[in-house]
Amino acid sequence: YFAIILLFGHFLKGILSLSSGVQVSGYYRCESIRSYPPGGTPMRTRPALDALLIALIVFAFALPQVAAADEPRTIVVSGNGEASANADTADLSFAVETHAKTAADAAGRNAALAQKITDSLKAKLGDKGKIWTGGYSLSPDYEQHQGRENPTIVGYNAQNSINVETPALNLLGDLIDTAISAGANRVNFLNFTLKNDAKARAEALTNATRDAQAQAQTLASSLNVRLKRLITASTQGVPRPVPLYRTEKAYAASAGAVSTPIEAGQVTVSATVYLTYEIE
Repeated sequence: YFAIILLFGHFLKGILSLSSGVQVSGYYRCESIRSYPPGGTPMRTRPALDALLIALIVFAFALPQVAAADEPRTIVVSGNGEASANADTADLSFAVETHAKTAADAAGRNAALAQKITDSLKAKLGDKGKIWTGGYSLSPDYEQHQGRENPTIVGYNAQNSINVETPALNLLGDLIDTAISAGANRVNFLNFTLKNDAKARAEALTNATRDAQAQAQTLASSLNVRLKRLITASTQGVPRPVPLYRTEKAYAASAGAVSTPIEAGQVTVSATVYLTYEIE
């Protein structure tokens, strides 16, 4: 806008020069230019033009400060909050791994065991959850011999993972025992999640808002300013599942007459709130 103001000044300068009947040919010309209106009284046009340009330049430099003075001063704070609730859903992943001399044998043995595990889990779970294939892989097994540059294929490895999701947390121990008895030789994970998190999320947001408000008061007091109106508020929140891990050896040992003990954990829901306050 500095350039616009200067151009406007040159425009006025040209208009005044034309109206006086005298052409102004140089901006920094030192001599004064005179014109004589009716009545014979001389009138100086150049000093008036110079004063106008100076006033425009001063206005141009003062304008940002005036605009800045109109903008409110603000502070931005963020607050964090958490809330915990009992898990209402569990996610399990079992795996069966088979080895054989040929790829067909490894895949065939794996398919038979995977089907047996799936059928056993469906029978135990009934309509209290869902079961699906989580992944499948078939790859060669290598052996490095001394004196040879390239490793030798000595067999094949097939892996199949079977995932289970269920709200029946009381069945978790039986499901693990059932899968192991049917041929599963690895448990990839057991996670507890919270499907109905509305209440916990609302509590986490409330705690986060209180934290942000307290931080705003503390910051304002430290800066010797006073909080005025709230300008903006935004939030984000992500539920954090609590996983339960156990070793493969522990699962295998627990697959006896005694059911594997599983205690459901809690799920912590976290939230962050951002507040912008006007200050004075």
